[in-house]
Amino acid sequence: MAFDFLLPVDEMALAHCEFLPPQSLGRNIHKHTAKKGLPVLANASFALIGVLESRNAFEKKTERLDTTEIRIQLYKLMMGNWNSVFVDLGDIEEGESVEDTYFVVKEIVAELLEENVIPIIIGATQDITYPSYRAFDKIKDMVNLVSIDSRFDFGADEELISSHSYMSKIITDKPNNLFNFSNIGYQSYFNAQEEIDLMDRLFFDAYRLGEITSDISLAEPVLRNAHIVSLDARAIKAGEIDGSKNFSPNGFNGREICAIARYAGMSDNVAIFGIYESENTVQSFQLISQIIWYFIEGYNFRIKELPSAKNKDFNKFNVPTETEQLIFYKSLLTERWWVEIPSILSSHNKINSPALLPCTEQDYLDACNQNIPERWFKAYKKGFN
Repeated sequence: MAFDFLLPVDEMALAHCEFLPPQSLGRNIHKHTAKKGLPVLANASFALIGVLESRNAFEKKTERLDTTEIRIQLYKLMMGNWNSVFVDLGDIEEGESVEDTYFVVKEIVAELLEENVIPIIIGATQDITYPSYRAFDKIKDMVNLVSIDSRFDFGADEELISSHSYMSKIITDKPNNLFNFSNIGYQSYFNAQEEIDLMDRLFFDAYRLGEITSDISLAEPVLRNAHIVSLDARAIKAGEIDGSKNFSPNGFNGREICAIARYAGMSDNVAIFGIYESENTVQSFQLISQIIWYFIEGYNFRIKELPSAKNKDFNKFNVPTETEQLIFYKSLLTERWWVEIPSILSSHNKINSPALLPCTEQDYLDACNQNIPERWFKAYKKGFN
């Protein structure tokens, strides 16, 4: 059983909990300990897992990721007004080979998904996104992945899987369950033009750092349909996380990255949330723990919504264009927006029925002025034979 490979939470983190107030996360999380064993998953909403594998790091790691210090910072944070149950399963140690580690990650994540428990993964390197994606193999046919990253991580064709090339493995590996890939926060000078062109050819979505930071709410519709969210800590400003030379002076600040994490938690579909490439600094430990806190906070504001003309919780808007009539829905509960895929296109694709895309109020206003976002047509093309 893959769960047998989990290491219990370090005694130092457990001892720290003894001095925390009863309202703290540390006093309310059910932990995997050497004395009591694994916590019961029944009724759990989240499971924290550390993954110490780093042998496929693009920039070789000089020290192991200190998940104990991340836990200490996380445990001391106060509980929100939450009804969710949180378990800490401990860490996955490096296997005899990297493939062994991937197998354990895949099996554990798959079992958590079957139990409707969201894995929150703290990984040393972002290639752990790959086995997390493979965990859906027997669970879901089409998977949407959102990466919060300054790079697309395609790598060269002949390059072995690494933290800078895991996406190539996801795209080419069988079975191919990837329906859509979106990047939030890429920085052009870190990505070859060939990679940018590849994103366009594959009808994937990419949002530049400046575009998102100018209006952080633009990230919410992107995350709304995601099943996996993979956050590379190197997308955060070096000064915000006290990062080394592998971090950039440009990136998201702490407030922005926590807002994005909250949007990810609010998504009805996000089933895996991973944070990777963190470094062993106090500032990094604190920010990673706060990112996790905001993800949990967002989850507790989840509202399952299905827009339709018959649902009284939605307003419907018809917007005629030169080629098609677009139908928009606005939720009266959350003020979120959706646009219906035009029938002229859906009738020629695999979906064969109108489908809904998350959007913003500004998208609706732009459509009223006959400005149709290119990403909508990318979404339509994904359904073509």
